[in-house]
Amino acid sequence: MASTSTSSFMASKAVISETALFLCSPGIIKRSFLTFTPASPSIKPLRIRSSNATKFDEVTNSIDEDMDQIRRLQNGSDVRGVALEGEKGRTVDLTPAAVEAIAESFGEWVASTESNGNGVTRVSLGRDPRVSGGKLSTAVFAGLARAGCLGFDMGLATTPACFMSTLLSPFEYDASIMMTASHLPYTRNGLKFFTKRGGLTSPEVEKICDLAARKYANRQTKVSTLIRTRPEQVDFMSAYSKHLREIIKERINHPEHYDTPLKGFQIVVNAGNGSGGFFTWDVLDKLGADTFGSLYLNPDGMFPNHIPNPEDKTAMSRTRAAVLENSADLGVVFDTDVDRSGVVDNRGNPINGDKLIALMSAIVLKEHPGSTIVTDARTSMGLTRFITERGGRHCLYRVGYRNVIDKGVELNREGIETHLM
Repeated sequence: MASTSTSSFMASKAVISETALFLCSPGIIKRSFLTFTPASPSIKPLRIRSSNATKFDEVTNSIDEDMDQIRRLQNGSDVRGVALEGEKGRTVDLTPAAVEAIAESFGEWVASTESNGNGVTRVSLGRDPRVSGGKLSTAVFAGLARAGCLGFDMGLATTPACFMSTLLSPFEYDASIMMTASHLPYTRNGLKFFTKRGGLTSPEVEKICDLAARKYANRQTKVSTLIRTRPEQVDFMSAYSKHLREIIKERINHPEHYDTPLKGFQIVVNAGNGSGGFFTWDVLDKLGADTFGSLYLNPDGMFPNHIPNPEDKTAMSRTRAAVLENSADLGVVFDTDVDRSGVVDNRGNPINGDKLIALMSAIVLKEHPGSTIVTDARTSMGLTRFITERGGRHCLYRVGYRNVIDKGVELNREGIETHLM
């Protein structure tokens, strides 16, 4: 009987988009992808005490519009809103005061549900390069301080990295927050929440937003006074990059050059000016790959070149052009926070969406014949046919990555072997 934990599945999701390109190298594509018809550093945490904090910003918010405003920020298992002026017909609703209340509520929730036994709750924060990130990060740490939590600042990071910060030694935070709005416009921002068990569910986020709404409404004054905090700054991304390199080296297990298994491959990365640039210089380059011709690696929170989305036509067409112009073996496109990716093969053919799932399914079904592939209900009948023709079972489930992961965990507990979701 197959058995696994939510954490192990979240760990798999945490690395799958950032390691998908090594699975999609030309050699593996030729072997696995058939025609698819689409239908320590040592941590010395700084305890944050409000008594040592100083006032630094006042954000006026009418308490009359309080509770519903906070609750409306929930977007399934995330929080999202407008953080900057500039969207026609939309007003700023993801304010520092709102973020502070949500972070405080999350900190209290983590302390009550994820206790580590020593009375200190440690929470990390990463963010994508959106221009509102600095101001809202300060609000997050202020809220965590109000909740009595220790805050750790990862700086520019990815969504998978934030989750892994709860698992990788010596960090192993009790919880983590990723500040991002994925591929949405620069005016938006949001929060994703993680514990060692994985991403929070929609009902859990609803509870946190409800608590935050009551806190926001019950402030004694009509201004929310943020407090300056001094969270510990940590270089988690270097440790995370090393973790990814070790996974790739182990999986490829090259008999001649184990430490540089991508030697001789040219891989073009399109980071879309998001958080994914690190994957070229800190992962691929160190594994021996040639990344000449890569696009938009420098983080820019205005996203000036194209929407940072693997499904965006401009993103894919520019990646395709870069692959062909440089005679690269592979191209990969990341979204802003690097939890989604698309691939372009050496002939310029896009492999994203259902095609990418099909490719990974082919690999999984070779390693685990007869197993079940779980996807959300938006995938096509062509994908179902592709999976069943290779002896697998396709389980379509509710939209939302957490729903899909939870279904995979449920199936494994029932004895139904599931390795990809």
